[in-house]
Amino acid sequence: QVQLVESGGGLVQAGGSLSLSCAASINIFTFKSMGWYRQAPGNQRDLVADITSGGSTNYADSVNGRFTISRDNFKNTVYLQMNSLKPEDTAVYYCAAKTTGWLPYNYWGQGTQVTVSS
Repeated sequence: QVQLVESGGGLVQAGGSLSLSCAASINIFTFKSMGWYRQAPGNQRDLVADITSGGSTNYADSVNGRFTISRDNFKNTVYLQMNSLKPEDTAVYYCAAKTTGWLPYNYWGQGTQVTVSS
């Protein structure tokens, strides 16, 4: 059974940094793509960034230039480095993975809270 376990969330002041980790229970080469989504109260869950098995990355406009997604294939872990955090980045962040490129993400972590104070 595939498990994705996030860690690294917390409380930070605006302008600060946080790094999230997502550890997979299987070899991440199994996945066509892995990504980070976030959901704030009352909002839909939106894609923040994703990375393909080949290393291509994609970012939401709102985080481009501030966040960096990366992967360590030996540790089966995907990371999200978040810099210059803003209060509007406050949300529950979810790790996601998919085994088929053209289908929606089909594996999800439990989420980790990120709170940015002003």
